[in-house]
Amino acid sequence: MPRGDGKGPPGWKGRFRGCGHRFTIPRQAIIETLEKTSEHLSAEDIYLKVHKQYPNIGLTTVYRTLEVLAQMRLVFKFDFGDGRARYELSHSDSKKDHHHHLVCTSCNRIIDYTDFIDEEVELLNKTEKALSKKFNFKISNHLIQFYGLCEKCKKTAGPLGG
Repeated sequence: MPRGDGKGPPGWKGRFRGCGHRFTIPRQAIIETLEKTSEHLSAEDIYLKVHKQYPNIGLTTVYRTLEVLAQMRLVFKFDFGDGRARYELSHSDSKKDHHHHLVCTSCNRIIDYTDFIDEEVELLNKTEKALSKKFNFKISNHLIQFYGLCEKCKKTAGPLGG
């Protein structure tokens, strides 16, 4: 439960202060909500979860906080093509840090892909190295999303897949 004293998740208070922001109860509640889920929540989803415990935290506060967190690079903001921005922490001790997304264009299911094989890691490393060299650009991270049909939707779509 957020206490507003900055004694929540380790390092959050310092990260906020380092960026010139205060670590408020709404900010802590939103971060803790994101830490407790493996889902890709929308602002509305986060609001519903936070509002149960903190009825004074409004939807506007959630939207503003998520924008601040995205600017601070503490959360990733995704557009999976369903008309709603989705959010996840950019780093969490409770989840594997780096993953890619498989997005079903039929049912909007989002699958986190984390079990990379050596060939995939090697290919990504080569791609990053080549892009860095080609554009004289220091890459610090990447986000990859694959779009298609999940197993269930592929079966319903038939042999042609759509």
